[in-house]
Amino acid sequence: MTLWSGMWVPKGTPKEIVTKLNAAAVEALNDPSVRKQLENIGLQMPPRDQLSPQALGDWQKAEIAKWWPMLKAANVRVD
Repeated sequence: MTLWSGMWVPKGTPKEIVTKLNAAAVEALNDPSVRKQLENIGLQMPPRDQLSPQALGDWQKAEIAKWWPMLKAANVRVD
């Protein structure tokens, strides 16, 4: 199992806003000092081509498809 993080915006956020936010996040994540700090706490960064809104959405869908059947089979509930 891996832990991962992402940044989401409300549905209906204009595409140009999503694009600007993504560009700022990618720029920050590719700053050598930021990368070093993240690596120092054990985080692994995906390749740059995986830092897009589409890639995050695809990853999230794949994770749901992978884990949901196991959660359902184990009758996991959130109280």
